[in-house]
Amino acid sequence: MNTKKLTIITNDKNWMEGNAINQAYEVCKLDGVQAAFAMPDLHAGKTPIGVVVVTKDKIYPHLIGTDIGCGMSIFSTGIENKKIKLDRWCSRLNTIKTLAAVPNTEYPFDCPIPDFGSIGSGNHFAEFQAIHTVYDGDGLRELAMDGSEIYITVHSGSRSYGSKILQEFSSYDGYASGSKEAKAYFSKHDDALFWASKNRYESAKKLIDYLGFTQAVERKVECDHNFLEESCGLYYHRKGVVSAKATAVLIAGSRGTLSYIVKPTAKCAEYGLSLAHGSGRKWARSMCKPRIREKYTLETIKRNKFGGQLVCHDYDLLFEEAPDVYKNVDTIIAVLESYGMIERIAALKPVLTFKG
Repeated sequence: MNTKKLTIITNDKNWMEGNAINQAYEVCKLDGVQAAFAMPDLHAGKTPIGVVVVTKDKIYPHLIGTDIGCGMSIFSTGIENKKIKLDRWCSRLNTIKTLAAVPNTEYPFDCPIPDFGSIGSGNHFAEFQAIHTVYDGDGLRELAMDGSEIYITVHSGSRSYGSKILQEFSSYDGYASGSKEAKAYFSKHDDALFWASKNRYESAKKLIDYLGFTQAVERKVECDHNFLEESCGLYYHRKGVVSAKATAVLIAGSRGTLSYIVKPTAKCAEYGLSLAHGSGRKWARSMCKPRIREKYTLETIKRNKFGGQLVCHDYDLLFEEAPDVYKNVDTIIAVLESYGMIERIAALKPVLTFKG
């Protein structure tokens, strides 16, 4: 195995799980791999999460996984900060356990996602956020964002549609880049990206409507995490990684920490044209509840240090997605800054997080 193919972007303060690093090295054994870059939020999964794998002449759908197009979008809400009624908002959202899927008959497209308009489980969420700190006023204005408004970030993907696609293209041997299988995968992959983006938009609209607001929703930042991109004859497999080609990128914290809007720099070209997507897990889900159960009550685990609250009806998920189980997002940001890969635009604080 050529260990030189893997570049690990980290520092001495950033903990990385040994199993995740081993998974990243194993990926480098695949035929056609030219390089791989592990971001500071690297953690283990069925394949390593937080890594971009660059190949030539071969593609590997299993590296992208089931949730093709999983990503985060920031939307305007038209809601002014002074209109926050947090207890009332929590009461309204507590009346729904999950975002009900939008029937195809109510959407003017032939939608392939049966559960379209829903967020999903696990680490997926929707979060109302306020700007906490501005680092680059001009950069924020270019995004048409300011501190007077509440924004909503939706983290979701193509839902069951992505799983269906991977079942069809599940060979761990991959596919030659010009083959009919590769062309068919790219066609369905791109369709999943399209619908994942629309799914986030629809979810944001529904949540804002649940709170009693009807303002137009406008997308401000869009970041896909799980997708395959071709560039200059190479194939960039991103799993839990965002493209650095975007004007602005969201690097998410946990529900109890800040999240950061950043601007990618030209330096990213040296690191797979990519950036970290968030904090990255520290613990497997099975380890979470036993480690932190005594630290919280059912009330305190639903609040954060910024005064924000959580709406979640899944008892286990309260612990599996607690802030404690994620890496420190400020460490992730510091690593990327030390490599010259980002410039901060703004930090967002969590006001109300919805999971379901």
